[in-house]
Amino acid sequence: MGDLTGYSIPELIHLLGTRFRDYRQRANLTQKDVAEKTGLSTVTIYKFESGTANNLSLGTFLLLLKAVGWINAINDFMPELPESPYLVRDDEKKVQRIRHKKL
Repeated sequence: MGDLTGYSIPELIHLLGTRFRDYRQRANLTQKDVAEKTGLSTVTIYKFESGTANNLSLGTFLLLLKAVGWINAINDFMPELPESPYLVRDDEKKVQRIRHKKL
């Protein structure tokens, strides 16, 4: 699936739900199995998989990834970045926040 920047948030949630269903099925788990592992309701899982869950929290999504054994996929879509020389001050301390100079 190429560039996803043109997708709306509901479209992306629907896409993730559809993909999650595939991961769940490949893990040989039912929606009830996932509900028991996560403490979520089967209705929540159904809504996510069918694309009708408009506002799934990040915590819930992480619980679902753990349930199907894919929590380490976080490293694939948001890997830790190497140190940036632009984020080190002249005194060798790491920059804590970005400030823009007033014009």
